[in-house]
Amino acid sequence: MQFGLIEMWQAMGLVAKAVAITLIFLSIIALYRFIERQLVFARASKKSKAVAPKLADLLKQGKIQEALTLSSKKEYKWSHLARVTAAGIKEFLEGKEANLSLEEQVETARRGCERASNIFTQELKRGLNTLATIATSAPFIGLFGTIAGIINAFRGMALTGSGGIGAVAQGIAEALVTTAFGIGVAVIALWCFNFLNTKIEIYGAEMANTASEIIDFFVRKTEQT
Repeated sequence: MQFGLIEMWQAMGLVAKAVAITLIFLSIIALYRFIERQLVFARASKKSKAVAPKLADLLKQGKIQEALTLSSKKEYKWSHLARVTAAGIKEFLEGKEANLSLEEQVETARRGCERASNIFTQELKRGLNTLATIATSAPFIGLFGTIAGIINAFRGMALTGSGGIGAVAQGIAEALVTTAFGIGVAVIALWCFNFLNTKIEIYGAEMANTASEIIDFFVRKTEQT
């Protein structure tokens, strides 16, 4: 018996083929989710790099309303820095209109930045639970195929009445292939999950820094008034 991919596929039982197809499907989902999230992250980074210098200049000049208008534009909807800036400024101005004290205005701006940051972080995490599920379940799906392969190996022994390698080769091959496949899919999903999660932490730090700068700007502004 040859052990090329085609030969092993032809020799697999129905259960082992179903397991292999399931794992292929899960690997496609994992790669799709990884690429889709990468595109989302790239868009957020590109938009933020474009708007951040403009917002910094407007705030240095004390043009708060202009900064709010710029950060609220539809073209910067996917910029994490613009979203945090817009939320902080909006809450600060609304607090001012409500005749809150200067300290309360700053505090409402802080909470607005935190809410915007949390919401955007959840948007960035969309789909990561799928990767985590694939990473944890793929080895067990492969193990299910392993059990089916071992059963086929014993069946081969029973049919031939022999314990030689020829009687069990097919079943053992199924078991090893599905096990390796399940582990491989899990490793790919886990790598994708960790890579994306690290990027989300970086974006979270950037949003926290932006929120801190916005709050410091308002604190300095209140001290000057």
